Amino acid sequence: MDFPEGEYEIGFVKKVAGPLCIAERMAGAAMYELVRVGKQALVGEIIKLEGDQAYIQCYEETAGLTVGDPVRRTNFPLCVELGPGIMDNIFDGIQRPLATIAQECKDVFIPRGVDVPCLDRKKKWKYTVNPKLRIGAQISGGDIIGTVYENEIFSSHKILVPPNVQGRVKSITKSGVYTVEKVLVEVDSDLHKKVIPVQMFHKWPVRSPRPTGEKLPGKVGLLTGQRVLDAIFPAVQGGTCAIPGAFGCGKTVISQSLSKFSNCECVIYVGCGERGNEMAEVLKDFPELSVEMNGKQVPIMKRTCLVANTSNMPVAAREASIYTGITLAEYFRDQGKHVAMMADSTSRWAEALREISGRLGEMPADSGYPAYLSAKLAEFYERAGLVVAQGTPKREGSVTIVGAVSPPGGDFSDPVTTATLAIVQVFWGLDKKLAQRKHFPSINWNISYTKYIKVLETYFAAKEPEFVAMRKEARAVLQEETNLQEIVQLVGKESLSEDQKLYLETAKIIREDFLQQNAFTSYDFKCPLKKTVGMLSSIITFFREGLEAINNSSGESKVTMEAINTYCAKVKERIISSKQDVDPNSKPEAIAKHFKTLNEDIKNAFSSNFN
Repeated sequence: MDFPEGEYEIGFVKKVAGPLCIAERMAGAAMYELVRVGKQALVGEIIKLEGDQAYIQCYEETAGLTVGDPVRRTNFPLCVELGPGIMDNIFDGIQRPLATIAQECKDVFIPRGVDVPCLDRKKKWKYTVNPKLRIGAQISGGDIIGTVYENEIFSSHKILVPPNVQGRVKSITKSGVYTVEKVLVEVDSDLHKKVIPVQMFHKWPVRSPRPTGEKLPGKVGLLTGQRVLDAIFPAVQGGTCAIPGAFGCGKTVISQSLSKFSNCECVIYVGCGERGNEMAEVLKDFPELSVEMNGKQVPIMKRTCLVANTSNMPVAAREASIYTGITLAEYFRDQGKHVAMMADSTSRWAEALREISGRLGEMPADSGYPAYLSAKLAEFYERAGLVVAQGTPKREGSVTIVGAVSPPGGDFSDPVTTATLAIVQVFWGLDKKLAQRKHFPSINWNISYTKYIKVLETYFAAKEPEFVAMRKEARAVLQEETNLQEIVQLVGKESLSEDQKLYLETAKIIREDFLQQNAFTSYDFKCPLKKTVGMLSSIITFFREGLEAINNSSGESKVTMEAINTYCAKVKERIISSKQDVDPNSKPEAIAKHFKTLNEDIKNAFSSNFN
């Protein structure tokens, strides 16, 4: 590689401070350029330039580096490889395949400086060329040149022209079985004045968002299989969600449930600075879970990619893992897929930023975090969204980001939580007191919110016309319960009017039998929208009938809550046990029929006993 006069390919280490390394003789280097540090060629990235000195963030353990060690420039930013072979794989924070490293090195730990290709160079893929592609035709970034059969879920992995390539097709490789390095199309570029080979894979810098045709507002609900999320605080495909909560509140279980049962077509799960056993659990569970494709059960791991940067891996690589994850998600979005990206947890990334900022000697802001923390978080979350992808044919794809936040001691005034809440549109706040009472998911319905409900009203109205009104009523019941709790604590439950007692009774059913959900049971591990709506409708029907009976009675024949509990005990018991009685894998028609019968029985019980 030729360097201009006064620039050098190799600089030298001047100082080492933890993951930060300062190198001299680095004139001409660029910000975020990838470098190889020391005799072991550790991976690093330039994060600050001062004269001919470069401040390098090392993504591997720096023990043993000494003054005078070589620092080799690459003239490229930190990139990921995008092509077939990403799904059903596990990478570290800089997209090194962990399974391949384990096979080659025969070690449980990643050796320092190990250099293996991100995508398997030997594996062959069945490639089908796009029949509309012609020699001499004009093509540009995002155009589909062919498809590859990757697995049963990804039966047509689209091969895209890299976003920065445009020109006329000079040659086309016919359909066949090839490795990812095979040149499929040659493009004669007027812009670059040369012939550019387009392979089955391409590289893209992780810090640069991939270009899109147009950004659209979200319109389809993100169905998660969790009742509290789908019914009370729904999100959209292409939305941004935050799950802040103290240690042990169930952030990881919610993230994993979303990965398993949401209506997204593929999942990128980033374990950023969390414990290794959580990633091991994902690796163990996901291959055992399956989805039916063409009458055949297929493991959902085939639509999942894991980026593991656990707590015992280098701190600085946490930042790289977040950017690697979002770039992989954008690649599948550009293929027209709806992608969910789980980041567990962004607090660990913020702690890495704090450490590097301290090493750089920057002025600290609140709690020692850098002043640019909120800008970094915003930069990450704004890469979510529903878009029209670049290129032809026209296609829409989305990236939904669900970021777990781990504030110390569950304190939501923590700078990371505060900065995140200023950006995201959905807040699922976990409550330590609920978790201690074993109420899971421990989402606090009084502090959580969603800003997508206006957008989703149309979506839900088309699926379930009654749903929006029932959701509002359920939230009003829960709010009224909160207001009545103070009175109950002061003067006791007996001082309440009968309708207030009904509010408390209904709120108890909503809390304990609707919002609570056990992810480890066969009947409640997921809850399809039909069952969620059915359960909510039976609770609201009971509430409406009870309220009508109380309001329409007076004097000696006044209907009391005690009478309702006595005469309607059977239907009330059926409402409570409906989550056990209805199998989540049942057909939607069977679920709807069950709840329709239950609602009619509730009305009959009230009309026969209270006229």
